[in-house]
Formats: sequence, structure tokens, C-alpha cells
Amino acid sequence: MKKAVTFYSEGVRLAGDVYYPEQVGDRRAGVVLCHGYTGIKDLYLPDNARVLTEAGYVVLTFDYKGWGDSAGPRSRLAPHSRVTDVQAALTFLGSLPEVDPERLGLYGTSYGGATVVWAAAIDARARCVVSVVGIGNGARWMRGVRRPDEWHDLLERSRADRVKRALDGESAFVDRAEILLPDRQSAELAAAARRHLPGAVSTIPLEYVDETLAFNPEWVVGKIAPRPILFITTDDDRLVPPEESQALYAQAGEPKKLVVLKGYGHYEVYAEPAFSQVMDATLAWYRQYLPAREALRPTRG
Repeated sequence: MKKAVTFYSEGVRLAGDVYYPEQVGDRRAGVVLCHGYTGIKDLYLPDNARVLTEAGYVVLTFDYKGWGDSAGPRSRLAPHSRVTDVQAALTFLGSLPEVDPERLGLYGTSYGGATVVWAAAIDARARCVVSVVGIGNGARWMRGVRRPDEWHDLLERSRADRVKRALDGESAFVDRAEILLPDRQSAELAAAARRHLPGAVSTIPLEYVDETLAFNPEWVVGKIAPRPILFITTDDDRLVPPEESQALYAQAGEPKKLVVLKGYGHYEVYAEPAFSQVMDATLAWYRQYLPAREALRPTRG
């Protein structure tokens, strides 16, 4: 069962969907799902919610400020503001009578995989975390997927836009593919998934560059321990290389785990057969450390 909801972050209305198991009964563990930079709650995440509710969890998806059906300035990345949105989502999910506020988890994919790391590092209510094909260091990631001259040109465009924003208060919007370089391997999968979603954007502001350069979750991932965190990546991701998850894993404390899938591209983790592998690993992690029912006690180690 899915129920449309609204809640607020920094006074801004956010739109969300709560997914319930068929029969709830006792209070369940709740999981907040966080999409990537240009994603919205209706893109990919309903599939994750379906798997988790079938396993007994109550699940919340939502649109960040300025995205999808939520209010706010349109299409900004605003990574730290997104972290605040995640904290508001935890608060809202924990307030539901069907959810145990002491057993809340986070799941994030792509840029959301970075967002949940930062959110969990500063908010101990996140008892268990899963980060899928996430970014650990913004500058390393953006530079690593570009040729040197492309990187130089991007920084120059960002510098000029920084001046523009200071003088007239607005960032220039550019084609999404100019900033988020499409990987030939799996980009068509993403395009097909977005094609019929009116909330999926095709242009983004250049201020994304500065905001990403300043957002490095590997700086804080070590603060999550002793709460458990799982990283899932793939050895053939050409948009967010596996080194990003590996760097996060290296800086994280125990308990932690790194799962490296074989042979899939970035967007292929949202489709079969990779999707089932992602969710099998995710469910195993949650069942160990964040069981859906209180009677099922987690094991440590």
C-alpha cells in the first residue's frame, strides 16, 4: 500500500510516499530511500520500496527541495540542504504510528549514496545505512571521469558562473549531460527510465560544480561507527567509479561491508539482474542489523 504524504524541511514543503507492508500489526523498522542528483521519488525508488515492504519494512521516498513535487528553488543540488531534508524525513517517518522511531535506516543511491553517509554521520537516529554507487569525494570524482582539458574547461565555466551568481543572483542552466557525463555503457537505460516522467529534468545549474567540490562524505563517514554501513558498487561503473565506494569503505569504521558487483554499469544497478543483487545484499544487511520486527534481534559482528 502506498500513501502520498507531505512534511517540511527548513519550512519548505516536501512531497513523499509512504509504502506499507500488507499487514503491519506491531511497529516496524522504517527506511528512508534517497535518490541521486537529478532523480525524483518516482524514478527507480518504487522498485526498492516494493522489495523492502515485502520484507516487512515501512518505507518513505520523497523529493528534495526544488525537485519533483516538492517546493523550493528548482533543480539545485544544495548537498547540505539535502542532508537536512533527509533528517526531516527521518523525523517524519519516525512519527508514524506504524514505525518504531528507534529503528530507522537509510538507503541512498548515486549522489544519494553520498547524502546518506553525511546524514548518518551527523544524525545517530540512522541506525543502519546502505550506500549504493555513491560518491566519496566530489572533486576526485568529477576530475576522474574527465580528460584534463575537460576538467580545466569545467572549472573555468564554474568560476565564471560563481561571479555571475554574485552579481545577479542566478546560476546559468546547462544541458544535464554537460555536467553529468553520460556513460555510453548504460546511459540509454537512464534516458528510457526518465523519458515519461515529467519531473525528470534535462538542464541543471552550473552551481552544481562548486557545490560538489565542497561535498566530501569521506571526511565524515568514520563518524557513523559503531552503527553499521554497507557499500555496494560495481567494478564496471564508468560514471561513478568503484574507487569512490572503496574510499568510503576505507575510511568507515566497523561494522562495515563492501560489495562489488561484476560487470554492470552505473544505471544497470536499477535493472535486472543487477537490481536483485543489490537488494539481496541490502536485505541481508538490514536483516542482520535492522530487522523489520522488534522480535527479531540483530546480531553484531
